[in-house]
Amino acid sequence: MPAGSAGAASAAGASPGAEPAGDGARALCKRALKAGRRIGRALKRLEAGKARRGSVARLQQRVDHARKAGHTGIATFLQGRLDTRESLKKDLQQRKQDLAGVKTWCAKNDGGKNDSGKKGSGK
Repeated sequence: MPAGSAGAASAAGASPGAEPAGDGARALCKRALKAGRRIGRALKRLEAGKARRGSVARLQQRVDHARKAGHTGIATFLQGRLDTRESLKKDLQQRKQDLAGVKTWCAKNDGGKNDSGKKGSGK
């Protein structure tokens, strides 16, 4: 028997009726405020000026300086990091918008306690 097959067999046979009780709405509502603060801090850092470590502007400045100095290898490496950072900024902006909708839903549904999507309630 291969090394990982015993664990897979026991996991497959464990309580066939075990399903999640809900969609995790209550837990998400509970941590939405902290998640919003964390997203806000990250966006503030990314959108800061050239003087702020971790900002898109500072990394763009580093890429420009590397190109100007003729350090193509370093410029290419930094450009990859810059592309990733700009992508992260877009993702965080989208998450911030999505989180606003989550907060609205949580306010209307008593923090996820009035979740009508629970197992068995639709029958």
